[in-house]
Amino acid sequence: MSKVYADLHRACADLGTRLFTITTQDEAAGVTRRAYTSHPVEYPLSGTKPLTRDGWYEACITAQQTFVANTTPEFARYFFDHALITALGLGSCVNIPVVAEGQVLGTVNLLAEEQHFTPTKLAAYEGLMAAHHAALVAAMAQG
Repeated sequence: MSKVYADLHRACADLGTRLFTITTQDEAAGVTRRAYTSHPVEYPLSGTKPLTRDGWYEACITAQQTFVANTTPEFARYFFDHALITALGLGSCVNIPVVAEGQVLGTVNLLAEEQHFTPTKLAAYEGLMAAHHAALVAAMAQG
Protein backbone atom coordinates (compact mmCIF):
# COMPACT_ATOMS: atom_id res chain seq x y z
CA MET A 1 0.00 0.00 0.00
CA SER A 2 1.33 3.39 -0.95
CA LYS A 3 2.08 5.79 1.89
CA VAL A 4 0.81 8.72 -0.19
CA TYR A 5 -2.57 7.02 -0.57
CA ALA A 6 -2.86 6.49 3.18
CA ASP A 7 -1.70 10.04 3.94
CA LEU A 8 -4.18 11.50 1.48
CA HIS A 9 -6.95 9.32 2.89
CA ARG A 10 -6.31 10.67 6.39
CA ALA A 11 -6.25 14.27 5.17
CA CYS A 12 -9.52 13.81 3.27
CA ALA A 13 -11.14 12.08 6.26
CA ASP A 14 -10.22 15.14 8.33
CA LEU A 15 -12.29 17.20 5.87
CA GLY A 16 -15.27 14.84 6.19
CA THR A 17 -14.74 12.15 3.55
CA ARG A 18 -16.35 8.92 4.73
CA LEU A 19 -15.42 6.59 1.86
CA PHE A 20 -12.12 7.00 0.02
CA THR A 21 -10.81 5.01 -2.90
CA ILE A 22 -8.17 5.46 -5.55
CA THR A 23 -8.53 3.82 -8.93
CA THR A 24 -6.05 3.60 -11.77
CA GLN A 25 -6.97 3.65 -15.45
CA ASP A 26 -6.11 0.76 -17.74
CA GLU A 27 -7.35 1.96 -21.10
CA ALA A 28 -5.79 -1.02 -22.92
CA ALA A 29 -7.76 -3.49 -20.80
CA GLY A 30 -10.83 -1.24 -20.70
CA VAL A 31 -11.04 -1.19 -16.88
CA THR A 32 -10.24 0.81 -13.80
CA ARG A 33 -8.49 -0.96 -10.94
CA ARG A 34 -8.85 -0.13 -7.28
CA ALA A 35 -5.43 0.75 -5.85
CA TYR A 36 -6.56 1.91 -2.37
CA THR A 37 -9.72 1.64 -0.34
CA SER A 38 -10.98 2.81 3.03
CA HIS A 39 -13.68 0.09 2.88
CA PRO A 40 -12.01 -3.20 1.93
CA VAL A 41 -15.11 -5.30 2.60
CA GLU A 42 -17.45 -3.31 0.35
CA TYR A 43 -14.76 -2.14 -2.09
CA PRO A 44 -11.88 -4.65 -2.11
CA LEU A 45 -8.55 -3.92 -3.74
CA SER A 46 -9.19 -6.71 -6.24
CA GLY A 47 -12.10 -4.74 -7.66
CA THR A 48 -12.27 -3.52 -11.24
CA LYS A 49 -14.90 -1.62 -13.17
CA PRO A 50 -15.35 -1.52 -16.91
CA LEU A 51 -14.58 1.80 -18.55
CA THR A 52 -17.91 2.99 -19.86
CA ARG A 53 -17.85 5.92 -22.27
CA ASP A 54 -20.67 7.85 -20.59
CA GLY A 55 -21.15 11.37 -19.21
CA TRP A 56 -18.92 10.63 -16.23
CA TYR A 57 -16.13 9.38 -18.51
CA GLU A 58 -16.49 12.41 -20.78
CA ALA A 59 -16.25 14.83 -17.84
CA CYS A 60 -13.64 13.14 -15.69
CA ILE A 61 -11.44 11.27 -18.16
CA THR A 62 -11.83 12.98 -21.53
CA ALA A 63 -12.17 16.56 -20.23
CA GLN A 64 -9.96 15.83 -17.18
CA GLN A 65 -12.34 17.73 -14.89
CA THR A 66 -13.41 16.97 -11.35
CA PHE A 67 -16.79 15.22 -11.27
CA VAL A 68 -19.05 16.44 -8.46
CA ALA A 69 -22.43 14.97 -7.53
CA ASN A 70 -23.97 16.21 -4.29
CA THR A 71 -27.05 13.97 -4.44
CA THR A 72 -27.61 10.30 -5.24
CA PRO A 73 -29.66 10.99 -8.39
CA GLU A 74 -26.72 12.98 -9.80
CA PHE A 75 -24.39 9.96 -9.64
CA ALA A 76 -26.81 7.00 -9.74
CA ARG A 77 -27.00 6.98 -13.54
CA TYR A 78 -23.22 6.53 -13.76
CA PHE A 79 -22.47 4.24 -10.80
CA PHE A 80 -23.86 0.70 -10.92
CA ASP A 81 -23.16 0.42 -7.16
CA HIS A 82 -25.31 3.42 -6.20
CA ALA A 83 -27.55 1.25 -3.97
CA LEU A 84 -24.52 0.15 -1.92
CA ILE A 85 -23.31 3.75 -1.70
CA THR A 86 -26.71 4.84 -0.40
CA ALA A 87 -26.86 1.88 2.02
CA LEU A 88 -23.59 3.11 3.52
CA GLY A 89 -25.30 6.42 4.30
CA LEU A 90 -23.50 8.29 1.55
CA GLY A 91 -25.19 10.68 -0.84
CA SER A 92 -22.48 12.72 -2.56
CA CYS A 93 -19.25 12.03 -4.39
CA VAL A 94 -16.29 13.66 -6.02
CA ASN A 95 -13.93 12.03 -8.51
CA ILE A 96 -10.72 13.96 -9.07
CA PRO A 97 -8.59 12.89 -12.04
CA VAL A 98 -4.85 12.54 -11.56
CA VAL A 99 -3.26 13.77 -14.78
CA ALA A 100 0.35 13.47 -15.94
CA GLU A 101 1.67 14.34 -19.38
CA GLY A 102 -1.85 14.89 -20.65
CA GLN A 103 -3.10 11.45 -19.58
CA VAL A 104 -5.45 10.53 -16.75
CA LEU A 105 -3.62 7.93 -14.68
CA GLY A 106 -6.53 7.40 -12.32
CA THR A 107 -8.95 9.11 -10.00
CA VAL A 108 -9.21 9.93 -6.33
CA ASN A 109 -12.78 9.12 -5.27
CA LEU A 110 -14.36 10.77 -2.25
CA LEU A 111 -17.80 10.07 -0.83
CA ALA A 112 -19.68 11.65 2.03
CA GLU A 113 -23.20 12.57 3.11
CA GLU A 114 -25.46 14.42 0.69
CA GLN A 115 -24.48 18.03 -0.10
CA HIS A 116 -21.04 17.61 1.51
CA PHE A 117 -18.98 18.96 -1.39
CA THR A 118 -19.59 22.69 -1.09
CA PRO A 119 -17.39 25.03 -3.15
CA THR A 120 -15.25 25.73 -0.08
CA LYS A 121 -14.75 22.04 0.74
CA LEU A 122 -14.14 21.20 -2.90
CA ALA A 123 -11.38 23.82 -3.04
CA ALA A 124 -9.82 22.29 0.08
CA TYR A 125 -9.90 18.79 -1.45
CA GLU A 126 -8.44 20.01 -4.73
CA GLY A 127 -5.70 21.77 -2.76
CA LEU A 128 -4.84 18.44 -1.11
CA MET A 129 -4.67 16.76 -4.52
CA ALA A 130 -2.38 19.48 -5.84
CA ALA A 131 -0.10 19.17 -2.80
CA HIS A 132 0.13 15.40 -3.27
CA HIS A 133 0.17 15.40 -7.09
CA ALA A 134 3.79 14.37 -7.68
CA ALA A 135 3.58 11.54 -5.13
CA LEU A 136 0.22 10.38 -6.55
CA VAL A 137 1.66 10.25 -10.07
CA ALA A 138 4.67 8.27 -8.86
CA ALA A 139 2.50 5.81 -6.93
CA MET A 140 0.10 5.31 -9.83
CA ALA A 141 2.98 4.76 -12.25
CA GLN A 142 4.18 1.88 -10.04
CA GLY A 143 0.80 0.21 -10.35
